Amino acid sequence: MSPASVNGTSNLSYIGAIDQGTTSSRFLIFSPSGDVVATHQLEFKQFYPQPGWHEHDPEEIVSSVEKCIDGAVADFETQGHTRDQIKAVGITNQRETTVVWDRTTGKALHNAIVWTDTRSKDLVRRLKRRLGAGELTGRCGLPLSTYPIAVAGSSVKFLVDNFGFIESSAKLSALAETVEDNGGCTFVTAFSGLFAPYWIDDARGTIFGITSYTQRGHVARATLEATCFQTKAILDAMEKDSGAALTELAVDGGMCNSDLIMQTQSDIIGIPVNRPAMRETTALGAAIAAGFAVGVWESFDDLKEVNKAGNTIFKPQIKAEEAAKRFGRWEKAVEMCRGWTS
Repeated sequence: MSPASVNGTSNLSYIGAIDQGTTSSRFLIFSPSGDVVATHQLEFKQFYPQPGWHEHDPEEIVSSVEKCIDGAVADFETQGHTRDQIKAVGITNQRETTVVWDRTTGKALHNAIVWTDTRSKDLVRRLKRRLGAGELTGRCGLPLSTYPIAVAGSSVKFLVDNFGFIESSAKLSALAETVEDNGGCTFVTAFSGLFAPYWIDDARGTIFGITSYTQRGHVARATLEATCFQTKAILDAMEKDSGAALTELAVDGGMCNSDLIMQTQSDIIGIPVNRPAMRETTALGAAIAAGFAVGVWESFDDLKEVNKAGNTIFKPQIKAEEAAKRFGRWEKAVEMCRGWTS
């Protein structure tokens, strides 16, 4: 079936997507061709009651989602559409973030414990000492850890909330562009340890190379570069495990809106970076799943052209030797940030 239409465009079927992430909530409304028709986004507060602990206010999460839905639908209706044209809503969220609530009142009993929280590290260490602890890695490839992946947005939020460098996360790239380079700064953003592929749970966030010359822009640039270095480390591990060499990196999400980050990423990994015109592909995936459920699409053939046009390719602009030098400095900084909680 082609994209659903009954009596012209006024009766087109649209699909909504709730994208409830670690640092913000969004609601997006997609057309049958996969284009974003309306969207609304809100950041919410992060709580760090103790080192390594990370919490959210469950009521604020719910409220932010409701406000995002209201904002996006209001925009949708000003364009001449009606809310009953939204035939389904897909959801993508934080998954392992945990909240316990009273099933009678529906009220949360405590703040949500975020998936990045490492308060279980002592339990993990005890489990590692048990006989047969390596069986998990053998079965699924994951080592015992509080959680195996890193998140880029937390480092940006840190500069916004803790240091007041900028008013919002979206302005970090502009601040980084006020300087030509990082001024010798390297920022290991290990706020709760370092996850894949390092597995250093006693590492902590550390900025190296600060001098009297260091400006806010240098730290902002070093923060963005940290994401690129961690991505390279993960890609290197994937290539080693698979034996296959990557030829291109496809990206999505809010951080890829920055040309600076995308160019830096390409420079560091030494291969082209492919950025789609519509970068909220996680939400698009949730919308597609919901759309299939209600018959907006019936086969993947209906989606062949979704998000194909308007992509941007960033190609490496520095020599491989320079990229290796920069990554080597990062690796040195990683080694130096070990053992801060021992």
